[in-house]
Amino acid sequence: MNWISNYVRPKINSLFSRREVPDNLWTKCPECGTMLFHRELSDGLNVCQNCDHHLRIAPRERFADMFDGGLFTEVEVPAAVADPLSFKDQKKYPDRMKAAIKKTQENEAMLVAEGEMGRAPVVLAGQDFGFMGGSMGMYVGNAIIAAAKRAIKKKCPMILFSAAGGARMQEGILSLMQMPRTTVAVQMLKEAGLPYIVVLTHPTTGGVTASYAMLGDVHIAEPNALIGFAGQRVIEQTLGEKLPEGFQRAEYLLEHGMLDRVVHRKNMREELITITRMLMKQPPAIKGDLPAPTPAQEDATFESDAK
Repeated sequence: MNWISNYVRPKINSLFSRREVPDNLWTKCPECGTMLFHRELSDGLNVCQNCDHHLRIAPRERFADMFDGGLFTEVEVPAAVADPLSFKDQKKYPDRMKAAIKKTQENEAMLVAEGEMGRAPVVLAGQDFGFMGGSMGMYVGNAIIAAAKRAIKKKCPMILFSAAGGARMQEGILSLMQMPRTTVAVQMLKEAGLPYIVVLTHPTTGGVTASYAMLGDVHIAEPNALIGFAGQRVIEQTLGEKLPEGFQRAEYLLEHGMLDRVVHRKNMREELITITRMLMKQPPAIKGDLPAPTPAQEDATFESDAK
């Protein structure tokens, strides 16, 4: 046995050989091009540390930051018909669904959950743009209705995080039917006297913007989020005019009265807690780890603040 060739040489080669680096360790910021380490990016809620650009974030990760202690319970959503039109383009619809499920580890494009935010019950619904562009299909309609019903049952606010390219073409007219369905769900909340708050994230377009995403009591957007119905090129071709730069971005819409707030993702939780408690006529949230106040203490605090 030649110990130099059989042991020493392989050992040296292993020390100096180039190690393979997983593809998901670094993410390139689409705005400034900075390479962002995955752990730092996740800790910063998917916001670029260099230019403050808000990258996409999955609903489950967002909810972990929104709910107290990151604890929440998923709300059951009725399943939709798997392939109602037997749709096929370059791929069959069921095959696209399988690929989206594998990519996102989620069953559909919307997640609904309940829990506490600022020690008050709340129902959150979030769209996942990574799941077929967050497209609105029958399941998304079912999810919004389920979220509204749960909020009414718990007598608490409902907050929806929108992120979509529009209706899901693989479900045809059935996807467009979700526009009136979700409008009815929002009306149910209004009749129950419960707040419905929409947080528009990048991008929110198409039939989503034309329905539940613009029916909130309060509309908040993340910085530089693209919000609109049709694309800029389509509108310019229809009108025959050149449109202002960034006219579909959050800041422009805020300036022209389409939004109530543009809020940084790191400040979103505190902003939502403040707004929901105001709309529910509750006293300000208690900071820190103090024990939750009794109803009598809350009433006394609210009365003193009112004076």
